Amino acid sequence: MTSTNPAGPGLADRVLGGWLGRIAGNMLGKPVERGDYWTRERIDRYLRSADALPLTDYLPEPPVGGEEFALRPEWRRCVRGRIRGSCRDDDVDYAILGLHLLETHGSAFSTEQVGDLWLLRLPYLQTFTAERAAYRNLAGGLRPPLTATYDNPYQEYIGALIRADVFGWTSPGDPRRAASLARRDAVLSHTGNGVYGAMWAAALIAAAFTAATPRRAVDTALTVIPASCRLARTVRRVASLHEAGLGWADTLDTVGEETAGLGWIHVVPNVAVLTAGLLYGEGDFTTTIALTVRGGLDTDSNGATAGSVAGVLCGAAAIPARWTEPLQDRVSSAVFGFDGARISELAARTVELAAQ
Repeated sequence: MTSTNPAGPGLADRVLGGWLGRIAGNMLGKPVERGDYWTRERIDRYLRSADALPLTDYLPEPPVGGEEFALRPEWRRCVRGRIRGSCRDDDVDYAILGLHLLETHGSAFSTEQVGDLWLLRLPYLQTFTAERAAYRNLAGGLRPPLTATYDNPYQEYIGALIRADVFGWTSPGDPRRAASLARRDAVLSHTGNGVYGAMWAAALIAAAFTAATPRRAVDTALTVIPASCRLARTVRRVASLHEAGLGWADTLDTVGEETAGLGWIHVVPNVAVLTAGLLYGEGDFTTTIALTVRGGLDTDSNGATAGSVAGVLCGAAAIPARWTEPLQDRVSSAVFGFDGARISELAARTVELAAQ
């Protein structure tokens, strides 16, 4: 395992930054999570109507007379001034479940053991798309890899990617190890780019512990997946447009046209939004998660992963208090036995695994 940069934040601060960043980014994007309705244009129109551009804090409450802006029902627990601890969300549930997996079975866990923990700890109705299909297949007696392929039209959606963080947090500076662990988890429910997305995200977070810049982390993460897969080509496309000096909005317009038709939960267009947020955010925590959520599509999932990467890059101590204090060091979770857990305790347990 490669050590973290001695001149930068320590391991514990970076891991806590990852947890806090994931939860804050998730909550920032949660009220506008529905990419077919909450387009990038509608999100910015909402923010302008509430005088909240540039976006530097959690989303504001809906403006008076803003009937055209239909936020998710949970918005009252996720907007600025109303947050009292984290909202429950699968983007955080899977990080918790992944921690429990590694504590229970170690890094030699099997895909079958991932499925067993789902059945034991995760309510069926708190799973979605590919995860729900895999859960149903598990309950019906199927075993991996059939759990991912039988009656599952969501095999390349974003679900496996949102489960990958803990494998990066526990593999600091070792992106190949992180990708290997993420792959073993992902094949329970995903195939193809769905699996590559999880491997890329885990490697990205592992690389962020030692990378000098977001671009270095992005480039390193690309080394763990096939260069010819569509996900890798899309990441490289965003990086090349950024390097050529194209603006953030123009980059998303260009790549959006090239990935049109895949749907707002497919992993490939979401990775484009995530990559753009990381590169144009230039390592600044607030700018990174704000641009990522403003990019639309699966806003809470993208915000969560962007926050995790940015939090690892800068460390918890450098995350502005307006993002962390409202969380009150508590998570709400559907994972049995973890509702109300302290974020700091989850991070400390993650550090123990990372240090082994």
